[in-house]
Parts: sequence; structure tokens; C-alpha cells
Amino acid sequence: MKKLKLFATVACMSLLLCGCVNKNAVITVNGDAITKQQYEKAFDAVADNSMFSQMGIDLKKDENSFLHLMLKDRVINELIVKKLLDQEINKRHIKVSKEDMDKQLKDIIDKVGSKEKFNELLKQNGVTSAQFKKDLEDEVKIQKLVDTLSVTTVSEKDAKKFYEKNLDKFKYPDKVRASHILISANTEELKAKLATDKKLEGAALTEAVNKEMADKKAKAEKLLAEAKKDPKSFAKLAKDNSDDTMSAKMGGDLGFFGKEEMVEPFSKAAFSMKPNTLSGVIQTPYGYHIILVTDRKAAGVEPFEKVKGDITAFLENQEKVKVLQQFVDTLKNNAKIEYKDASFNPAEIQKKLKEQAKNNPALMESQKSAKE
Repeated sequence: MKKLKLFATVACMSLLLCGCVNKNAVITVNGDAITKQQYEKAFDAVADNSMFSQMGIDLKKDENSFLHLMLKDRVINELIVKKLLDQEINKRHIKVSKEDMDKQLKDIIDKVGSKEKFNELLKQNGVTSAQFKKDLEDEVKIQKLVDTLSVTTVSEKDAKKFYEKNLDKFKYPDKVRASHILISANTEELKAKLATDKKLEGAALTEAVNKEMADKKAKAEKLLAEAKKDPKSFAKLAKDNSDDTMSAKMGGDLGFFGKEEMVEPFSKAAFSMKPNTLSGVIQTPYGYHIILVTDRKAAGVEPFEKVKGDITAFLENQEKVKVLQQFVDTLKNNAKIEYKDASFNPAEIQKKLKEQAKNNPALMESQKSAKE
């Protein structure tokens, strides 16, 4: 996973070890175990990152709740599919080289914009670099598996046809390119910090918050005066002073953005300015901003040549998803899947969901929507 006597000993040991592992199995897929610990880890990961968690709903609290059962059904299916794909990948001896990983990682970082932005996104989503690389390796293996199943090609004619049928998808609004310097300042955050750190309350707390806000505004006004004296120094001022660390590394550059992509006070100021002009000190919930508009772009439609590569990749990916889904369905139909613990049997879970939905049509509708 061997002279005759040695082989017999190893085989017996393997059977004993398999027996021990399978005692912890709640599901077996072609003899390979999915343990309760593996399920719980996967369930927690999905539950903690769901929109319900963001709304303050604890999906782990009641194991018989409708939402818990729906998520359980989804996680079990994902674990079974992963096990089937892992088995097939091992059977076909599919490996991922360092070059494969480096290329995929470079493509992702290029799309995000920079390594700094990429690391910031990982941090914001609570994903470690090691976990991301493990997930990426699994994804690359699946991509290689799909490539062994079918060769997917999209012609320029097909891409052009998609473009012409979906012109609305390639329209863009008026856009502005701007750089900014941010001095973080939020009254509620300051209030919470000062109440904790300095044990202030009442009028003393309000006075301290107002002083902090005034100090931060004064700092922004001082930086604005420096930028007005020498507009060419803006990038350095941003690098040295901006609290928006991601854009600060690029001299405050935010790239092109539409009106709806920024908070209203920021957008209102930026879209009222001409290129190569400075704003005053603009206050938003994030703090005090100094904005330098560097370029503008009128509304229009992206030309086909510019988006051809993205369309081709999108259509190829759609075909690959279809191929993979059909392959997974075949694997499932031919697999020996045993539910060692009846509570993990999808049929039992669906039965409980239907019982709960009987007297609540809204629950049934939500179940249908989730599946779609």
C-alpha cells in the first residue's frame, strides 16, 4: 500500500490496522474510512465561514435543527466526493510538481494584483498559507484528473458568440483612478478602545474621543499641506503615513473603481475631481482621506480582444465542470458506500428534513433554494 511469510505477516497487520481505523468510521467509501473527527472538522470549517455565522447563528448548537441538517447533508456529500476523487487520483498516479504549484500561485497573485494583496486576503479570510497551499494542491490534482478525462477546447468563434450574446456583462460605468492617504479614525472604535484601555466613561470618555478625532484630523490636514507643496511627494507620503497598508505599499494607488465600489463621501469627492488634482480632507467611517485623482475613464464596453482570454477560460471551465460532475456521478454509482452510523446516511437526513418541513412550507422552499 513482501517472501511469503513476511507478506502474510504484513497482510495480517494491515487487516488489524484497518479494523482499528474502521471502528472510528461513520462512513466508508470503497473501504476507505471517513471518521467522525474528519466530518466534525469539515462541518466546523463550513459553519464558521457561512453567512449564518456572520449573522450570529450557531449552526453547531442544535444537531436536529433544519439548518444544521441541511449543512450536514452538504458536508457529507462533499467528503464522499473528495474521497472518491482522491481514490481516482491515487489510482491514476496523478502528482503535482513544484512547477505546477508555482505557476498556479503566480496566476492567482497576478489576478489579485500583488503578493501583498494576496496575503492580506488570506489574513482577512482567516486562511493560513499552509492551508491555502494544501487546498490549491488538491485543486491542481483535480484539474489534472479532468484533463485525463476529456480535452476541452473553445474556438474563437464560440468565444465571440458568447461575447455578442452577453454584451451587458462587458459594459463598465464611469471610472476613476485615484490614490489616497488614510488616517484611521472611527468614533465607535475609539470609544471602545479608550473605555477598555483607560477605563473612561461618560463625559470623560466623550472628551477623550473628540480629542483623538481632532488629533487625527490635524495629522491629515498637515499631510495635505505637504502634498500641496509638492504633489510629486504624494506616493512617498502615502507609503510613510497611510493606515491603508495594502495601498500604501503602492504609493496609495487604488486602481480604477466605479462609484458604487467606494463609500459615498469618498466616491462623491473622487468623481467630482479632475485628473492630477488633490481633494481636501474627506471623512468616511474609515477615517480621514486625502485623495489624488490620477485618471478617468468614460463608460463603455470592453473590446472583444481584451476579454477574449477571460471568455475562453470561462467557457472551458464550464465544460470541465460538466465533465467532472458526470465523472463523479459515475464514481458514486459504482462505489460501495456504507453508512456505519445511520445518522450520517443522507436518506435519514432527508427524512428528518422533510418531517420538519411538513408543517413549514418556508423551510421546504429554503431547502430547494439551497440545492439550486
